[in-house]
Amino acid sequence: MEKIDVITGTTAAAIGAKLANVEVIAAYPITPQSECVEVLAKFIADGEFDAEYIKVESEHSAMAACIGASATGVRTFTATASQGLALMHEMLYIASGMRLPIVMLNTNRALSAPINIWCDHQDSITERDTGWIQIYAKDNQETLDSIIQAYRIAEDEDILLPVMVCIDGFILTHTVEPVSIPDEKKVRDYLGIYEPKHAYLDPDRPITQGPVGVPECYMETRKHIWDAMERAKKVIKRVNEEYYEIFNRRYGNGLVEGYNLENADTVLVAMGSVCGTIRYVIDKLKEKGKNVGLLRIRTYRPFPKEEIKEMLEGVENVGVLDRNVSFGFNMGALGTEMLATLRDKKICNYIVGLGGRDITPSNIEEIIRHLEKCEDVETKWIGLKE
Repeated sequence: MEKIDVITGTTAAAIGAKLANVEVIAAYPITPQSECVEVLAKFIADGEFDAEYIKVESEHSAMAACIGASATGVRTFTATASQGLALMHEMLYIASGMRLPIVMLNTNRALSAPINIWCDHQDSITERDTGWIQIYAKDNQETLDSIIQAYRIAEDEDILLPVMVCIDGFILTHTVEPVSIPDEKKVRDYLGIYEPKHAYLDPDRPITQGPVGVPECYMETRKHIWDAMERAKKVIKRVNEEYYEIFNRRYGNGLVEGYNLENADTVLVAMGSVCGTIRYVIDKLKEKGKNVGLLRIRTYRPFPKEEIKEMLEGVENVGVLDRNVSFGFNMGALGTEMLATLRDKKICNYIVGLGGRDITPSNIEEIIRHLEKCEDVETKWIGLKE
């Protein structure tokens, strides 16, 4: 039976990992994720579940420990943010290249310099090409559910890729919200026991893991990851529906989620917690007879190109909010991918909320006004000081 608790996003993620019955947690503290691994450490110390908790000397080591543990065929979990995720960069490629179903919470935080501990998406966006599936949650309930779903996705025999669940630092990590906590037995039954069919590290079956990839085979390993990432779209959709059937919660079709899209000729596209603010503004505008829609990108990797095309067919004005910036191309990363996906549409890109700057309802209204007048592809920074 589910129970309701009022908890932070980091606690929700920790509970998700506990319910998934992870066996190895490798952790190094960094703001704003530290509470997640602290809660997990307390669960273990209090005997609430049995897992090996490895205290490491850096985030690089945390991912290395998860890689080693996952290679033995057990469920692993870690959490990080910002500079910690950047320090993992080398190991992220190794995790995906070895096809290890590791799950990680990333609490989105701006990258230095200057030093900033508040939210934007530059850290995870920078790692978009490492071969990790990326899910962006909008609230604490989705955070818990996404951690559980992530294991079902990562461990699928057609996928075997690591998954990064991203939540907005401080906005979700330190804000308490009512969260429905699933029954532990139901989650265990839903996930099952992780029993990899492929050969993993076993002294009775010696194998080589992560060998030299000579030119004669390296390119094929990249293509295999490419293919698995494409197959993940169907698996994510299926997992989303299966989760709904058991726990009565779904998130769009698993890849994207629409709000008020019917008959909307102006649509905002965004990821993360700002979608709650956008929905609030949409509801207020609807009371005034104005019809604006929201398309929330839940899964950024794999990128849901076909679903976006289908859901935005016939929409005249598309505005993309980015909590990151791609220097040189001078758009946000989501904006560039939307531009490539919707080649026949006018795409206006809005850089917002960098380094934790508030994204207010008035900012959203400003974006909508600009979007309706915008006549060509354009990038506009919102909320800059004069």
